[in-house]
Amino acid sequence: MWLRELWFVLVGILFTGYFILEGFDYGVGMLHPFLNHTDLERRASLNAIGPIWSANEVWLVAAGGALFAAFPYWYATMFSGFYLALILILLALIVRGVGLEYRSQDKSPKWRATWDWLIFSGSLLTTILWGMAFANLVRGVPINGHMVYVGNFGTLFNGFSLWAALTFILLFLTQGGAYLAIKGDSRSRKHGKMVAQRTVWPALIALVIWFVWMDRLPSSAGHVDTLAILLQVVAVLALVLARFASYLTKNGWTLVLFSVSIASTTFSIFRILFPRVMVSSLNPAWSLTIYNASSTSYTLDIMSVTALIILPIILGYQSWLYWTFRKPVNDEELGY
Repeated sequence: MWLRELWFVLVGILFTGYFILEGFDYGVGMLHPFLNHTDLERRASLNAIGPIWSANEVWLVAAGGALFAAFPYWYATMFSGFYLALILILLALIVRGVGLEYRSQDKSPKWRATWDWLIFSGSLLTTILWGMAFANLVRGVPINGHMVYVGNFGTLFNGFSLWAALTFILLFLTQGGAYLAIKGDSRSRKHGKMVAQRTVWPALIALVIWFVWMDRLPSSAGHVDTLAILLQVVAVLALVLARFASYLTKNGWTLVLFSVSIASTTFSIFRILFPRVMVSSLNPAWSLTIYNASSTSYTLDIMSVTALIILPIILGYQSWLYWTFRKPVNDEELGY
């Protein structure tokens, strides 16, 4: 039934959209206390993402909903096994969102400094945990023959997942810097370009090491094909080209190329996983796949029709939002 393959691809696209759009959101949040020195600079930085950060979260909600409906066994095993990690992500997102909205509600320096560090912490923790979660999907986690995760929170900590977390941090920092180089005020644009240029080489090295590590994992044996390697090469080349685009002050192209790198990285993960969705480290035969973890064909039929209606609405709404707030931040119109 080709609908299983289709929805596996759609879940990959939804997570790719989430990482691209929230990548620069989290990057700006992680840069926030360090890149800006005055309150005006910090407000300008937050105003660059202020109008769009909550809309970007829609991609995460859509990805979670698609998982729940299309692959209920994947959803159940992942959310029960990664329960504590996902709860921490939820709390970090709440703290970060509240910080963005509440920081400007009081002029006290202590109040604003507190929220500055909470925005930073929420952005950093979310980035780390997503990197670790996706790394463990590929590396494998202890899942028994009944599709039940039998590990604990500590199982998720290993060298491969921690390196993935570092890679995600560096990629999102470059993305955040590139975004500020376009959307920030005059000071933020200068600082954002500097960050994008300085972090791109460490991000490149981290990404290459992570790809080599991922391709040599025992769980990847037989799943690293030509397409997966091609996606990894595109991800690396996009970072190199983004550095040159930044040098030539082609800031729009810099952001696009960083986004291409994140998209290719995410697709390569899903490609190596396919047709598995969660790898069992206890027995490969106990891995969850698109065939044993999916919903019925009737459910997938209904979901496909629904997606044809809702997806254009989401894309249209987000396109309108980005077009409306396309201009750089104006110091005289700071709302955050």
